[in-house]
Amino acid sequence: MVPIQMVDLKRQYTKIKPQVDAAIQEVLESAAFINGGAVQKFAEELQQYLDIKHVIPCANGTDALQIAMMALDLQPGDEVITPSFTFIATAEVIALLQLKPVFVDVDPKTYCLDVAAVEKAITPKTKAIVPVHLYGHVADLEPLMAVAAKHNLYVIEDNAQAIGGNYTLADGTVKKAGTIGHIGCTSFFPSKNLGCYGDGGALFTNDDALAAKIRMVANHGQSARYYHDVVGVNSRLDSVQAAVLRIKLPLLDEYINARRAVADAYDAAFADMPQITTPHRAANSYHVFHQYTIQLNGADRNKLQQYLAEKQVPSMIYYPVPAHRQKMFEHFGSAAFDLPVTDNLTTKVISLPIHTEMDKDQLDHIIHSVKSFLNHPPA
Repeated sequence: MVPIQMVDLKRQYTKIKPQVDAAIQEVLESAAFINGGAVQKFAEELQQYLDIKHVIPCANGTDALQIAMMALDLQPGDEVITPSFTFIATAEVIALLQLKPVFVDVDPKTYCLDVAAVEKAITPKTKAIVPVHLYGHVADLEPLMAVAAKHNLYVIEDNAQAIGGNYTLADGTVKKAGTIGHIGCTSFFPSKNLGCYGDGGALFTNDDALAAKIRMVANHGQSARYYHDVVGVNSRLDSVQAAVLRIKLPLLDEYINARRAVADAYDAAFADMPQITTPHRAANSYHVFHQYTIQLNGADRNKLQQYLAEKQVPSMIYYPVPAHRQKMFEHFGSAAFDLPVTDNLTTKVISLPIHTEMDKDQLDHIIHSVKSFLNHPPA
């Protein structure tokens, strides 16, 4: 059996090696390493895939979130509502810009923002909401957008884990994750469903004026060369990464289907096990399974993780310490936030390997190992 990885990027690369190598070589020969033709072509192709007017590439997903908040002219002291149950970057950029993160709880099934909790957390200082499409499940955006409209708030979608995911509106319209809020942000970190071979990110919007502001902020605040209208940053997707992404974008739906097939196999295998709660799939969200994350009910997570490691099965805990429990946010009084669902989830979740190259032998071994531990737990 091929050694199991959480994400097997080497095997994925092997399948597309000729195309990727040729694309990289083309960039090398062009010597257009920054803002080369591959970057513009990738942006246009991603716009078409997402059915959105503007895609603005940048250096990474964290930059995308920061640029979004800068483009919206959020000011120090403004409050931004976000989940605590997420990768730290979501909240980190809020604090970096001297905004105030306001942490709210998540839905116990989807792990995404609880819309009712969001509305309760709104104050006169609230200016934006950052829903996170955690693990590849799209947050419940339609009611969230209604709340935002009611209170005149911006919505910035953190779509780092759900590129290619779909959300179905009440009228049956289907839209891509990242295209419903005022701005969508994503990461092309190598392990993402659409990942490059280094760092990369992008912002999405249908607002022409906002797109122009985003482009300025991402390029030193320039409206024209050497004319700087606003304070900006230097955040660019390089041409080599864009070339890689151009090869992988047409394969994204195939990659998602492969991940969903692995998730289906896990779901079926664990369906009769009361010790496991498998990932929920809301009817209006097309889950793209960036991670396959289970909840353990009454089982020792640390011992399971140790047992799996002994069986050469990797696993990860995303995330063991939520943002509101992190030292970096203590000065915001974050420890006072009452987030029982989040605190409970961080003690119970564990993610199993899931990627595009998993084969039956690997899946069977993972499933057998998990079941073996749970059916006959060590003393």
